[in-house]
Amino acid sequence: MRAIVTQSGNIKVIELERPDPAPGHVLVRTEYSAISPGTEMGFVGRASDEAAAIGYSAVGIVEAVGEGVADRRVGERVACYGVPYVRHAEWLAVPTNLTAVVPEGVAPEEAAFGGLGAIAIHALRVADLRFGESAVVVGLGILGNLVAQIAHAAACRAVGYDLNVERAGGLRQLGIAHAYANAGALEAALPEATDGTGADAVLLCASGPGEPLINKALEWVRDRGKVVIVGDLTMSFSRGLMFAKEAQVLISRAGGPGRYDASYERDNRDYPLGHVRWTEGRNLAAYIRLLAEGRISVRPLITDVYPLERAAEAYANYADKSTRTIGTLIRYE
Repeated sequence: MRAIVTQSGNIKVIELERPDPAPGHVLVRTEYSAISPGTEMGFVGRASDEAAAIGYSAVGIVEAVGEGVADRRVGERVACYGVPYVRHAEWLAVPTNLTAVVPEGVAPEEAAFGGLGAIAIHALRVADLRFGESAVVVGLGILGNLVAQIAHAAACRAVGYDLNVERAGGLRQLGIAHAYANAGALEAALPEATDGTGADAVLLCASGPGEPLINKALEWVRDRGKVVIVGDLTMSFSRGLMFAKEAQVLISRAGGPGRYDASYERDNRDYPLGHVRWTEGRNLAAYIRLLAEGRISVRPLITDVYPLERAAEAYANYADKSTRTIGTLIRYE
């Protein structure tokens, strides 16, 4: 099978042996995989001279099931999430805990972003927002846009901020009125958007030097509000600003409980729902449900679809700082 790898900062398509599904896993023929630019471009930039797999979010058709699989059937379409089982490749062997059935009516192109959807949902769970509370989302790339849409769908007051005028405008077109490309305009609107209290949470979906953004976020939150680091930001900030409000600075890691736990992922042992209500797999399924119910939309964010053999072009778009690219899919014939 063909798969995308990075080597010495370059993107290549190589031939690998097709995997077999282990007990509790399913074999998936990939239809689309989604690029996660924040994570993947950083990985490409740090790549050594050894070929390394990239990618973690895809959709495809179950072609075979491993021993003990009872909740997935051959022929079903499933969204898949999680390294090392999910990658940019023609075939994937994935534990069922890291899949979610995609119902009729949900476009596979949108389902392919399930990994990013699970990450967005987990970030909001870390923020622990309740009905009617407010969230400022900073950085409106594919992940930040999803965070804002899902917060809005959950009846939270969502406010978006991105220096890119088109990205802020795109969020407004999706029904979120408070989306700004200027910090001054955002700050002027916050009293109305938060009933004058400040945001209950600020979710930072950007990357780079964190101190300026985190300090601003600490100014925007209410007393005892939360700042959630979602993107790849450095973690320097003002103790004085944090102390003044007894604010919390939190970090959101991947798609939820289960990530990096071999017993949950490799061995496919689910956590009892009564003890862990929302695992990474349940968050993935929640994202698919939001699509099925029409509460969020990813299609307007898909700016590029490339066949597998043109993968290098897809990544080159993100390396260009002037790019208009937001969401990119790799298509498998």
